[in-house]
Amino acid sequence: MMAVSKGIGGWYFNSQALVADAFHALTDLVSDFMTLGTVAFALRRPTDKFPNGYGKIESLGSLGVSSLLLFGGIAMGYTALIHLYAEFFTGGNLPEFLEHIHGHSHSHSDLGPNVNAAWLAAGSIVVKEWLYRSTMKIAKERKSSVLSSNAIHHRIDSLTSIVALVAIGGAHFLKNASYLDPVGGLIVSLMVINAGWGNTRAALMELVDVGLDSEIKESVQKASDKALALRQERLSIRAIGGSKSGQNYLVELTVEVPIGTTVHETRALEEDLRGVVGAEVRGVKRIKVRFVEEGIEAPSEFVFKEEDVSGQVEEHKH
Repeated sequence: MMAVSKGIGGWYFNSQALVADAFHALTDLVSDFMTLGTVAFALRRPTDKFPNGYGKIESLGSLGVSSLLLFGGIAMGYTALIHLYAEFFTGGNLPEFLEHIHGHSHSHSDLGPNVNAAWLAAGSIVVKEWLYRSTMKIAKERKSSVLSSNAIHHRIDSLTSIVALVAIGGAHFLKNASYLDPVGGLIVSLMVINAGWGNTRAALMELVDVGLDSEIKESVQKASDKALALRQERLSIRAIGGSKSGQNYLVELTVEVPIGTTVHETRALEEDLRGVVGAEVRGVKRIKVRFVEEGIEAPSEFVFKEEDVSGQVEEHKH
């Protein structure tokens, strides 16, 4: 509803900044629906067909929404640049190939945005700030990183509305400053492009199974050390790995144990690690534990075949 009102208001009051903000609000609406759908699907339990769970469904949804945001921001910026070109180089006349797209006339463009468009932008700021506070409250209660990110997105939206409000007010009250409105639209588009590119890159990295970031590794290290401290043996975490799947973290731990440690002892230790790390690190969905004896190098889990390597070398030579 907000996106529709902004779009109609931006068109009726001739505000490029408000139209740009309306498109941003529309992509946010799509993002909210896709977030709800993909989050619900991603929380399903793993199956034989999907042993790592359904977290990648959320990553795919994030890629779709962020791509829409990215390319929409590029289109918004292009339109704003066209209007700026018209303001400074053609006396307010749009290029001929864009005249049929923008139905309003040259004289209407010269007037700049109607000041009433500022009321819509101001209302958007209030609503988005309320959405930010409400969503962040639920995110903290449920310890949901996805809802937390969505809340921060609402805060960014309120900032873009502030940009639109300043651009509309400046274009109306300052003499010969109608160019401020497309400038505001350009600034909003750059903010949209920045957010879209960041989310697109993050989604792509998740889909190609990028490793855990340093912050998560540090949290896992602290929780693991706490679990190991409960036991008297000489134990230490040798390596922490894993990947992110949607809002889920799939963690892999390599634990160094004394020589002669039995399978029964490692099983009890594994249960302790899984219980403490799972409880203290938000978002951890699965924990795989690998045990190696102290002083012994852990063998690689990857399979390298001699014939494959030699075949690639010969092919490279040819």
